[in-house]
Amino acid sequence: MNSEAAGRKEGSLGVMPKTGPFRRDEHIKKPKEISKLFKQGNKVGIYGAKLFYKENGLALNRIAFTLPRGYGRAVDRNKSKRLSREAYRIFKSHLNTGFDLLLLVYPGNDSFHSRCGQLKTLCRKAGLMKD
Repeated sequence: MNSEAAGRKEGSLGVMPKTGPFRRDEHIKKPKEISKLFKQGNKVGIYGAKLFYKENGLALNRIAFTLPRGYGRAVDRNKSKRLSREAYRIFKSHLNTGFDLLLLVYPGNDSFHSRCGQLKTLCRKAGLMKD
């Protein structure tokens, strides 16, 4: 094992620690549910992102990540969704439960730091953060 692989295993060299699981029941996948959130959900927005949310009556939050048409290449779309999922994993323990969420991200500032900031700001504006 080389020193770089050993460093990753120990959590050094700037590698992010693992976050909690993102279980299957936390995803919204049905197009019908996603379009319902777009039409009936409350929304908050900031530069580069919008958050649609609606109470779901469950004991957990469910989320979907979407991008507008013409976002770019598949590589860029996949990277954006990966960043969004990881940012959500970090913040999900700080959110009130019982909501369906839909995060719509626009092209531009695709860095992990900015995505975390966007999600945190959107959740605060929506009143979803725990006190």
